[in-house]
Amino acid sequence: MSTATKVAVVTGASQGIGLEIVKAYRERGYNVVATARSVKPSEDPGILSIAGDIADPATARRVISEGVARFGRIDSLVNNAGVFIAKPFTAYTAEDYAKALGVNVAGFFYITQLAIAEMEKNGSGHVVSITTTLTDHAIDGVPSVLASLTKGGLNAATKSLAIEYAKRGIRANAVSPGIIKSPLHAVETHAALGGLHPVGRMGEMSDIAQAVMFLESAPFVTGEILHVDGGQSAGH
Repeated sequence: MSTATKVAVVTGASQGIGLEIVKAYRERGYNVVATARSVKPSEDPGILSIAGDIADPATARRVISEGVARFGRIDSLVNNAGVFIAKPFTAYTAEDYAKALGVNVAGFFYITQLAIAEMEKNGSGHVVSITTTLTDHAIDGVPSVLASLTKGGLNAATKSLAIEYAKRGIRANAVSPGIIKSPLHAVETHAALGGLHPVGRMGEMSDIAQAVMFLESAPFVTGEILHVDGGQSAGH
């Protein structure tokens, strides 16, 4: 397969937002390395599926090395994998803490290091992390300290990466969603969850995929935290 075709790596790619992002990159002509615990092999020759726990550095090594072996390069990385544990702060357990840091932080750290090392070989690249608008706009009744602790860290890391690599042709951005219609939310909760947004509805998974595609096609944008949240971050 030609190594001239650009390649995107997408974590958390088995369903929901991650799967939409994979589809969006394929529609744009990218080859895709899709990873998640339960990702299934694809019949599409432009998709390489690699199952594994993104919190494990061995998974990150496999994703990048097998992606390069198959497609010859890495151009973009979307850190979509994430967990959200909604509990009162004092009810969080050590296991909850370890899980959130493992997926949300370690899952970002290990694969981003390896992906950027490959991007440096080409003198160009793009890292997009999916975070949450809760880091800027906490909601009464939606306990989210672990999400804010971990995803807020990714927002800060995004800006730091953007500056560190600005002169090396590698951009870093984040998409900060509101509450999105996905398999995570039962249909009977949609009306109530939609009411938490100034626009009066939940977002669609395609809204997040489109935001990633916008950032992909915006070469002068780096260090941006793009809120796709129906106005939540603007206020109540």
